[in-house]
Amino acid sequence: MELLNYLNTHFLSEQAILKEANITFETLEHYQSLGIMPKASYRLNVTLHCDSFFGSKDDTQHLRFYATGYVSWLKLVGALFASSVMDPDMNHKDEVYAVFMVRYTQTINKLKGLGHTSNSPKINSGLHQHIEQEWIHFLDGTYGLCTLSGLPEDIAAKEFAIIEINELSLLGTLTVPQTVQLTRAVNLLDDASALFAPHERERSTRQRLVNDMREKYQLSA
Repeated sequence: MELLNYLNTHFLSEQAILKEANITFETLEHYQSLGIMPKASYRLNVTLHCDSFFGSKDDTQHLRFYATGYVSWLKLVGALFASSVMDPDMNHKDEVYAVFMVRYTQTINKLKGLGHTSNSPKINSGLHQHIEQEWIHFLDGTYGLCTLSGLPEDIAAKEFAIIEINELSLLGTLTVPQTVQLTRAVNLLDDASALFAPHERERSTRQRLVNDMREKYQLSA
């Protein structure tokens, strides 16, 4: 029940996301088949056995949960389809990916402007290639699980923060400016990351790169 409580509190069930986005299940499946909408981040097969005055009842339910930010993503995709009534065969995959890439890139540039820094090719010369890989994880539902919203902004922030933290933690003893940079990177990751399901928390990036880093380097939240 702890897992279900977590999912019902921090995610949207499939029924809820369909209602919030005002679409049908068939439309959701269609967008996913086209490779423009992420899959569910959590998929549960729940077997129930109930006993009451009226007897017993067995039931099996298949539940899917999505990141809350995917409502806005579905509306974006729907708007693109609505704008192409003259060409119903268009799947808009290139257009949708372009939105993801632009929003991801803008977030990386914004974070650099705020003082976050790294020499990693992932966020410099190899950024576009890196975003192509991030798009795959996005569609798989991975980032709906481990970021707060599942959207490009949180994904980019999480990736930048992880790169910074890993680079700084390899230095051993840190100078005061490096400690300040590490604090800002850890706080960035904290803000962008999901809480993770109870059974995942011990092995999560939040535990290793937020909680453990704060304890090891005595960082302020």
